[in-house]
Amino acid sequence: MKNMIFPFFIIFLLCSVSVSAHVPYFEHNDFSIEKPSVIRKNVEQSKAFYSWLIRDDLDFSDDIDVYEFQVNEEEVRVYVEIIVPVIDDYYDDFLPCYALVGPDLPEYTDPLPFDIPEGYGVILMENLEPGEERTKFYEFFGGKSYFDGPILDINVTKPGTYYVYTWDPYNMGGDYVLVFGKKEIFGLFDILRALIYTPMIRLDLELHIN
Repeated sequence: MKNMIFPFFIIFLLCSVSVSAHVPYFEHNDFSIEKPSVIRKNVEQSKAFYSWLIRDDLDFSDDIDVYEFQVNEEEVRVYVEIIVPVIDDYYDDFLPCYALVGPDLPEYTDPLPFDIPEGYGVILMENLEPGEERTKFYEFFGGKSYFDGPILDINVTKPGTYYVYTWDPYNMGGDYVLVFGKKEIFGLFDILRALIYTPMIRLDLELHIN
């Protein structure tokens, strides 16, 4: 009987990952400009960062979450998507945006809430404006619905350090999920991470609503 339990456990792990699609990460500490979240694994691997932005009337001014990754190959697909959980009326007007910042990207001269490193360009991904109708979808892994957000899907060909800056131009503050990558690559530690965080997400423990 014990010999039968282990194979079923492995099948359960693999099914959990195939359903999740994204390896989940939590923002336990602020992903700030000074201390960005460094994506050490392949940026093309499917990952979801459950994060949040704080309103400046809570003594946190200009909260900007920053994600950093390296491109070492000649061509890498960079896929980024931002979504917001649908929770009663809390986040109806929470519309975070983000920007990809890196070498050999288009020059950007309009004001931004952060400094652009010298020689770097920007691709700004703006969200809708408050009051505009938003589309929703149900995500089985998290067991909840989300508002769609802007999607960036490009190939970058310049090796170097890239950043994704995320902020809320309307200062509403709230929870969001930043998704990286489309490749479903799962190692043992990814499976274990999914098993730990999936129940927490289904219990809404990643949220910061009082």
